[in-house]
Amino acid sequence: MGPKSDPASRSPALSPLGLWNPLQVASQFQSPLGPDSKSLAQEPFGLQEKQLLELPVKPLDWRYPIVPEAQSELAVDFQLMRPVTPSSVAVQCGENRVLVEVQQDFFSNGQLIEQTGLSLGGCPVVGQDPGSRVLIFEYELQDCNSVLMMNEDELVYTFSLTYTPEAFAGTPITRADGAIVGVQCHYQRLQNVSSDALRPTWVPYASTEAGEEVLLFSLKIMMDDWAYQRPSYSYFLGGVINIEASVKQYNHVPLRVFVDRCVATQVPDVNSLPRYSFIENHGCFVDAKTTASSSRFMPRSQVDKIQFQLEAFMFQEGNSPSIYITCTLKATLASAPSDAQRKSCSFANGWLAADGNNQVCGCCDSTCGPDGEFAAPYGGW
Repeated sequence: MGPKSDPASRSPALSPLGLWNPLQVASQFQSPLGPDSKSLAQEPFGLQEKQLLELPVKPLDWRYPIVPEAQSELAVDFQLMRPVTPSSVAVQCGENRVLVEVQQDFFSNGQLIEQTGLSLGGCPVVGQDPGSRVLIFEYELQDCNSVLMMNEDELVYTFSLTYTPEAFAGTPITRADGAIVGVQCHYQRLQNVSSDALRPTWVPYASTEAGEEVLLFSLKIMMDDWAYQRPSYSYFLGGVINIEASVKQYNHVPLRVFVDRCVATQVPDVNSLPRYSFIENHGCFVDAKTTASSSRFMPRSQVDKIQFQLEAFMFQEGNSPSIYITCTLKATLASAPSDAQRKSCSFANGWLAADGNNQVCGCCDSTCGPDGEFAAPYGGW
């Protein structure tokens, strides 16, 4: 019989604590791969670690884009121009009647008032001269809620000429403030008749605009030359508000910005009432068509900016002296042509595009696509 093998020689090697040690078992056998295999068995984890360390490591060459610092605003020499008090009321006092003539350009700002909003102590207009655009009142001295006062030398009849602006048809806005003008007829108690015409006194209403940059889009109120941001957000009714919408390009490919829609409200809540949508239908500036104003988009000079002018207005009802404007802006590749949902169209005896492609404005009188909501507008108050 051949020699018997010792069972202990075939059993797993035990550590001094009686535990099986795989490194010791591996060392009892000669590897057919040569002496290097022994080191593999003795250092099963060391080889893997060396391989990881020896792999070539590619240096990280990506960096976050550096956003350039915004240039500090330069000081602008700005003075708010106040309108001159107009001379638009003429009074002629007769023996027992008063004749009042009122120019329809009541505030001397080019805006003609409607006769339905004008009254003399509650009495309506009785005549009109279309050629000179004059509204006429003629009533007895005791009519129209007149007030008679008497002093030592005179009898004085006092009337109140009241103008209450009406909202434009289909809108909640007006571009004229209310006014009350005192009209007096003075009569000498010695039967000498004289008349004095009083100039209207009124305090213009100031509406407020503000632009705040959100993300990479911005909406700013600009000076008349468009070179600097306007330091004041106060305007008189009928004044022109210059607004510039832009998108910061940084490391992007060139982008073209559009004003998709804009709405004005009396409070910061864009869904509040009353509200007035003056740009809608994906870039149709409807204010000029609705109110016969001069509001319009300016011809585009840079693809990443769009400038537009809005005539200042106020809401007919409400006590807030401020108007909050919220706009939705969007940007596309500058190389992409404008279309029905990416356009800037103004109305002046027809629809005209700011970039000259007037065909895209053909849908402004109908529907140019689904209207978006103001859930997350690019713009600000």
